[in-house]
Amino acid sequence: MARLENKMKLISIVSPCFNEEGNIEELYERTRSVMASLPEYRYEHIFIDNCSTDNTVAVLRKLAKADRRVKVIVNSRNFGHLRSPIHAIYQAGGDAIVSLLSDLQDPPELIRDMILAWQAGTPIVLGIKNSSDENKLMFGLRTFYYRLVTRLTDVEVFQHFTGFGLYDRKVIDILKTQFQDPYPYFRGMIAEVGFEHKKLYYKQKRRSRGITKNNFYTLYDLAMLGITNLSKVPLRMFTFFGFAFSILSMLVAFFYLIYKLIFWNSFTVGIAPVVIGVFFFMSLQMIGLGVLGEYVGSIHTLVQNRPLVVEKERINFDIPADSSNETNG
Repeated sequence: MARLENKMKLISIVSPCFNEEGNIEELYERTRSVMASLPEYRYEHIFIDNCSTDNTVAVLRKLAKADRRVKVIVNSRNFGHLRSPIHAIYQAGGDAIVSLLSDLQDPPELIRDMILAWQAGTPIVLGIKNSSDENKLMFGLRTFYYRLVTRLTDVEVFQHFTGFGLYDRKVIDILKTQFQDPYPYFRGMIAEVGFEHKKLYYKQKRRSRGITKNNFYTLYDLAMLGITNLSKVPLRMFTFFGFAFSILSMLVAFFYLIYKLIFWNSFTVGIAPVVIGVFFFMSLQMIGLGVLGEYVGSIHTLVQNRPLVVEKERINFDIPADSSNETNG
């Protein structure tokens, strides 16, 4: 029996969590139900906790004690919403790895279709939300952002892709060995790989328990990271702006000189155009410095080369995953 199980392909499901005590058990049960419908596969469910302040870790301990397919990583502190998930993905040992958030906004039931698409030979299967229960204005802003990034880069950007998807082992090995980024933008990395992919569409549900961990800063950070990782166009745009406005300034200066020579006694410029012009160009310079600062910040993070996370504890990683639902003892 054990020899047969070892020949079965392993699916690793990775779920990052932070203060998700109300969602973890339902996520586990729904995922287990999906995998029960695919008995030809073994699976492991890896949870990585980003130093939760509620009872999330206690719930994970209970699940791991009852089911050895549940594996848990507990971080020593909160390492952010980008570094923690990809660290767990790199620890997964499956032939295919599924990234599934713990907030239940993305449907675990879609995993079955992802595995079937992967089984048919597709190395990357993406979950794309084509509609959402979130605020329509927010969904519209996200759509505008994705279209903007698409115009700024020659890499195919997957619109409304949050990371939810299935990735073949070879894809994860490439990310792990060739994309050595201490602050990884996972969505951009998947786009950069360029392998054949399939899109599965779904409606993203509104969060039913707990509160969102996103705020203006995290959303801004993610948005700027998407631009700076995939495109140099913003830097070049300000170079072009510099040339364009310098030519415009010369033309305006030449116009004022000629106008003053012709109407020497009656023409007065006044202080208003000077003040407006100074503030306009100062604002343009500040925006340019801000864009430049984003790129410099990305370089600074890269050269520090810090680990993705520091682990405080691991649970069940010393126990091989199998297709049974046996307890640890």
